[in-house]
Amino acid sequence: MRLGIDWGGTKMEIVALDAAGAELHRERIATPRDDYAACIEAVAGLVARAEAATGRTGTLGLGIPGSISPATGLVKNANSTWMNGKPLDRDLEERLGRPVRIENDANCLAVSEATDGAGAGAAIVHAIIIGTGCGSGIAINGRAHRGANGIAGEWGNIPVPWMSAEEFPGPECWTGHRGTIDRWCSGTGLQIDHERATGERLSGHDIVAAMRAGNPEASASYRRYVSRLGRAMAMAANLIDPDVFVLGGGLSNVDELYQDLPAAMAPYIFSDAYSVPIRRARHGDSSGVRGAAWLWGG
Repeated sequence: MRLGIDWGGTKMEIVALDAAGAELHRERIATPRDDYAACIEAVAGLVARAEAATGRTGTLGLGIPGSISPATGLVKNANSTWMNGKPLDRDLEERLGRPVRIENDANCLAVSEATDGAGAGAAIVHAIIIGTGCGSGIAINGRAHRGANGIAGEWGNIPVPWMSAEEFPGPECWTGHRGTIDRWCSGTGLQIDHERATGERLSGHDIVAAMRAGNPEASASYRRYVSRLGRAMAMAANLIDPDVFVLGGGLSNVDELYQDLPAAMAPYIFSDAYSVPIRRARHGDSSGVRGAAWLWGG
């Protein structure tokens, strides 16, 4: 049995999978925010209850909104800031008495979709989360590509490429940089851009609904969003040339994106021809936790 935990800023979720990937158990709880010790105990409780419910023991993988630094062995870049600077893998192994594997949550999405999802069978899967934030992960031959310094796939901190004069330098990101993919290509970014252009504060869902109803301002905001996400994906195509892009997160449910993104990417692709599928994550918001379980291989 494989256990996977998705440790998010607001919720923790565990899933237990059998060898074929069938779900045996699932539980979701609120994350004990700002309390690292309580989070460790929450993980231990999830594992204990999953194993009691199934009558089996399992390997354990975790997806976190950050990564383990190869230089220090400590968590870095987590927006759940109370885990930054902590030896999370060592603390969990000591508490649970077993080895654990920890990956960035976007890498877990990539692993899940490469294993038995929208990218199954593909050699290189680039998974992109377009939700509250915008991050990405890469799976190569079904395994997370972490990189030499644990930052592979961290495209959210990169400025959107091929900016127009009107866009430059772009809004400030929480990282201190301006015009980043995270700031402009997330659902939050769509909302901020629309409000800046119109003075109207709408959620990403409401902007899309207004666009579908023919509202010209919402349609313009959507077109700007598609252009920026398309340019970011074109940059990824030029750099790693994945076999498939997989989209997850709330905005991945916008059907029009799958029709409109190829044309938005095309002018920036450094090739005479380019055809790569862009697919919605097959496992939806369960994909990350499944990917954490699959960190122990298929």
